[in-house]
Amino acid sequence: MFRLQELVDRLGGELHGDGTIAVSRVATLEKAGEGELAFLANRKYLSQVKCCAASALIVAPDVRDQLADRALILTSDPYLYFARVAQLFSPPPAVQPGVHRLAAVACAVPASVQIGPGASVEEGVVLGEEVVIGPNCHVGRGTRIGRGTRLAANVTIYHDCVIGDDCIFHSGVVIGADGFGFAREKSGAWVKIPQTGRVLIGNEVEIGANTTIDRGALDDTVIGDGVKLDNLIQIAHNVRIGEHTIMAGCAGVAGSAQIGARCMIGGQAGISGHLTIADDVVVSAWTLVAKSIPKPGVYTSNLPLQSHADWVKNFAHLRHLDALAKRVRQLEQDNDGPQDRTPG
Repeated sequence: MFRLQELVDRLGGELHGDGTIAVSRVATLEKAGEGELAFLANRKYLSQVKCCAASALIVAPDVRDQLADRALILTSDPYLYFARVAQLFSPPPAVQPGVHRLAAVACAVPASVQIGPGASVEEGVVLGEEVVIGPNCHVGRGTRIGRGTRLAANVTIYHDCVIGDDCIFHSGVVIGADGFGFAREKSGAWVKIPQTGRVLIGNEVEIGANTTIDRGALDDTVIGDGVKLDNLIQIAHNVRIGEHTIMAGCAGVAGSAQIGARCMIGGQAGISGHLTIADDVVVSAWTLVAKSIPKPGVYTSNLPLQSHADWVKNFAHLRHLDALAKRVRQLEQDNDGPQDRTPG
């Protein structure tokens, strides 16, 4: 539980009203009650504040006069402030140092590290202070894991990977599996290309459940500081992702693609291999990126939702676009042809 003044002292912002009011959690405008803190991130929900029973609100300064009778924390970005407050109310579980008796560990373990039952850690692994390795995780030989990084249950990290500080890997994450590299013989048979690169992951990276990041074929696959990856994402070999880029669920990145810093990639977006995406690019959900994007901006290649009947009708028109284009060109040529200039 925190008093409003304590929150402002820790996180900044401007207090309006009684700073001694205590709050124990954050909640939505609709469900917040006494002793809870709600936030208004979008002015279109301002009407809901009248019915909100929260003890205090996080709001932007431009709505202060309309809520003068409420206890407020004023900040330029209420949603970001809410996130910071939520972290204070819901800190990660404390590390419980020690190696479980059912874990198999073949490397030195700092006294502050927690290793759960069924985990296996091979020789040559280097663990930073306060690392947490959950139940049934596997960490391959020669891997390095930085201070404060946490692996949930059933995470697999292959050999020789490098993981930074304060990362979070959720259950089912696989780091460093072989990239999809094969050469084809004339007979049609496939010859495997050994994947001898590594995966290098920066600091404060969060990776969602069942996401996979393949090791490089020759060079390394590189994930920059602060990258956030959702569940069920595939990152292929030799991909490079710039710092603070975020990617939503079920997206896929093909081999050797380079994604810039601070990009936002929507769910189920597909990024083809061997292309480059500039910094500060937003790719909408369901978009296929088939060529490089050299400039910042928002890019979309998906179709809006419509009724099935409308889709069939519109697609029927699309099938005839080529013939229509030929007719237009022919009409333009006919109109631009020789004109009769004989005086009347």
